[in-house]
Amino acid sequence: MQVDHFDFDLPESLIALRPAQPRDTARLLHIPAAADMADKSVHDLPQLLRAGDALVVNTTKVIPARLIGTRLRTGGASAKIEITLTERLGPVDWRCFMKPAKKVKDDDIIDFSGVEAEVSEREEGAARLVFRLPPDAMETSLAELGTMPLPPYIAGKRTPDAQDNDDYQTLFAREEGAVAAPTAGLHFTPELVAALKEQGVNFHEVTLHVGPGTFLPVKVDNIMDHKMHGEWGQV
Repeated sequence: MQVDHFDFDLPESLIALRPAQPRDTARLLHIPAAADMADKSVHDLPQLLRAGDALVVNTTKVIPARLIGTRLRTGGASAKIEITLTERLGPVDWRCFMKPAKKVKDDDIIDFSGVEAEVSEREEGAARLVFRLPPDAMETSLAELGTMPLPPYIAGKRTPDAQDNDDYQTLFAREEGAVAAPTAGLHFTPELVAALKEQGVNFHEVTLHVGPGTFLPVKVDNIMDHKMHGEWGQV
């Protein structure tokens, strides 16, 4: 199947840069089995679901995986480097994407406001990044230095800010590891969950750490040629 079969016009005015408030006022398209489709809101779910129905929610929590640093190289000019952490390999070791990747090579040092990390195992825009930190300082430093890795269609229109730390987490977020939010879960509120449970809807939990592949563009003409990245999950 050709990728251009999925092309459609999306006016910029319809791209939300912030979540709906309250969250469950987000729009929902209802397509019943034997009736016409209808525009609804997420807060209409108690009227659409029945006792005994099941909702599966993702408990993954987005980490502040985007960092901006400066490449330090003996005898060479400095360069601004954007890092997206993608997989934890050890207490202070991470797999990451780099941009622009062509400006970084193995053994380079990247400085993140006083915290240094060494680059190794570089390939195809990715690399291993080893932070020069005590193992027990990694989480604190990441919280201070990192920002939420917003999707490109949002990040291209505004800069990340402190509000994203709440906006880009779901109500169910508990297990750290995702580099993108499971977006369907963003629309649930405590009141909506309580109403659904009171109605007899069953909630079941899984953990799926949304990976960096969700940000990568499709560069092939046929979707069968696109390489999908794996993601860690637990049922």
